[in-house]
Amino acid sequence: MLAGCGKAKEAPLVETVAPACPAMPVQDYAWVPGATFAMGADAQLPEEGPPREVSVAGFWIATHEVTNAEYAAFVEATGYKTLAERDPPPLPGAPPDMLIPGSAVFTAPTDGNPNWWRWVVGAQWRNPAGPASNIRGRDREPVVQIGYDDALAYARWAGKVLPSEEQWELAAATGGANRHVPIDAAGKPQANYYQGAFPARDLGTDGFTGRAPVACFAADDHGVHDLIGNVWEWTTSKAGGESNVIKGGSFLCAANYCARYRPAARQFQERSLGTDHIGFRLIDPARPAPTAPVPGKS
Repeated sequence: MLAGCGKAKEAPLVETVAPACPAMPVQDYAWVPGATFAMGADAQLPEEGPPREVSVAGFWIATHEVTNAEYAAFVEATGYKTLAERDPPPLPGAPPDMLIPGSAVFTAPTDGNPNWWRWVVGAQWRNPAGPASNIRGRDREPVVQIGYDDALAYARWAGKVLPSEEQWELAAATGGANRHVPIDAAGKPQANYYQGAFPARDLGTDGFTGRAPVACFAADDHGVHDLIGNVWEWTTSKAGGESNVIKGGSFLCAANYCARYRPAARQFQERSLGTDHIGFRLIDPARPAPTAPVPGKS
């Protein structure tokens, strides 16, 4: 993949100033009206199309991704151990490190090591980049290093479910997300994604060069934050074999590579493997549909 992109030109160093995030949303869930829509519209990659008509009933979607603080409360209440904290299943021919609990971490390539993703022993949700990292002071950031079963376990504990790909894409496609690049008319980033030539340097003109606190960027037309960018999100939709569809792109998605910060974009992820740029959000299937217009909606 590196050969296909060529060597990215080093970008000039600019100062990154993280914006002051507003208070967390008052509403924990937002209503997405049911609709029949063209799923995979404006496809830019082969796996996104062709467009097909899909009907989805209305649903309540979480206004933000599950945070470190919320996941910590779940672990405190249940004693749950994530997949990254357990002994990995034996893999014939796997290097010794991959037989020890850990997970995948993105690291900018160097001349000595061109790999972008590396297995890091000890990487898990409390230590997203490995034992030298931690989440102290980052309660509001989205929890990562979460495999599909880890997300599912939290959802069951909370009495919720994970979204299907169809639900997720309907929310993003009808919420006003830009179908191309998440910027406003003045070119200002409206989501946490990678500005600059990936993977050489993230210029951070959106204020971040890694994960952002949830709901730091403005909500969409439904009142939902961060469907586009920040971290990929698990869906219940299978992609064949041992993989599921993830949606939304992440802080590592750049215009020159990936560019999956779009409603139609999709990627496939092994259910047993978390990374430091995949999280999740929930659907509340038990909450009744609104009997009157949702405040602020037409």
